[in-house]
Amino acid sequence: MNNQTPSLETRGIDLHTHSCKSDGNLTPTELVALAAEKNLAAIALTDHDTIDGIDEFLHAASGTSIEAIPGIEFSTEYEGRDIHIVGLYIDHRKPAFLRYLQDFRDSRDLRNRKMCLKLQEYGLDVQYEDMQKEFAGSVMTRAHYARYLFQKGYVKSMPEAFERYVGDHAPCFIPREKVTPSQAVRLIQENGGVSVLAHPILYHMSDAKLDDLVGLLKEEGLMAIEAVYSTYNTGEERQIRNLAKKYDLLLSGGSDFHGKAKPGLELGSGYGKLFVPYTFLEEIKQARCEK
Repeated sequence: MNNQTPSLETRGIDLHTHSCKSDGNLTPTELVALAAEKNLAAIALTDHDTIDGIDEFLHAASGTSIEAIPGIEFSTEYEGRDIHIVGLYIDHRKPAFLRYLQDFRDSRDLRNRKMCLKLQEYGLDVQYEDMQKEFAGSVMTRAHYARYLFQKGYVKSMPEAFERYVGDHAPCFIPREKVTPSQAVRLIQENGGVSVLAHPILYHMSDAKLDDLVGLLKEEGLMAIEAVYSTYNTGEERQIRNLAKKYDLLLSGGSDFHGKAKPGLELGSGYGKLFVPYTFLEEIKQARCEK
């Protein structure tokens, strides 16, 4: 009988996950427990625009065989599109970084209060204080509004909530303040982290536009690109790997796990075929040490 522990190379990693501190449904502790259950070698917690879950995440992983990587996923805007920049190995206690996040949170809080007032204008009893109690400790996103409207019986499904009230072109949607991808890359770099362009295929850009974006961000200090992702097909992965080679970028990958918010998408394996090799992380760590 072979009782040897599987090697890191066979265990796989996940460098893009979310907890209940943003729009996932598992606590950081539960996320680590699930990673252990799935025998992952390493995971990064990359909640949207917040580091609130990182201390719990690191504490839960201490003493386990799981390598826990503190991270974040910034929501940015480029030519009218949402572009996400993941930061790995961020120093989540650095005062300047924390001040920036607080400013960002204050602007988000103001936007969320305005959205509640809009919903009230449409006859829905949505009080911001009630939502804060319902989703205590979470960074409020439109997914939380959709869930709240569904739970209160105002809509029959979360997609209906987006379509009728909080989607991009719906009457109660209010855009929030966003940084540019370049600003996010610089902020991550200044904080000692590794910046990653997340799921570039999802932006539905032309090849030329995507090439321009990657080139621009490389000049700002972008270090990696998400080449392995839950929804990519073989051709899409090949396209991103080619971009990485062209611009001398490291490869990253992850499931973008959210738990129940993305049914069928599993930690570490995505929709069943995802595998992110540990070699990605080895190269990222080496490049970070050489910075």
